[in-house]
Amino acid sequence: SFPGGRRDPADGDAVATALRETREELGVAVTATSVWGQLRTLPDRQGMTVAPVVANLGPLEALTLNPNPDEVEEVFTLPLAHLLREENQGYTHFRTASGYGYTLPVFLNGPHKVWGLTAIVTELTLELLVPGRY
Repeated sequence: SFPGGRRDPADGDAVATALRETREELGVAVTATSVWGQLRTLPDRQGMTVAPVVANLGPLEALTLNPNPDEVEEVFTLPLAHLLREENQGYTHFRTASGYGYTLPVFLNGPHKVWGLTAIVTELTLELLVPGRY
């Protein structure tokens, strides 16, 4: 999943929350000038509203990550080229107890399967970054 968490009273908005959470969870100080924008809000399974924020962190090789072990078990990245390969893209079908069915994206063949809300945010971001290719 991506860095994230509840909005603190001191956070001015969703962007401020995202920047704080990224600093707290990954030890990366992202400035507001690096923020490209906010994607549409999404509901999570607990009924909370998630406000994904997209920012340019620059080359990953230049970043020094210092993950908070109380909040982060593992950090991994996937290259854009990997996410764009059709053999690494799929969909998972779900059905609720009441019979309602829905389909969500999934990204395969990396160090982990990317699914759920993380895959939805990844898909929305790919649609913006490479329209026509995804």
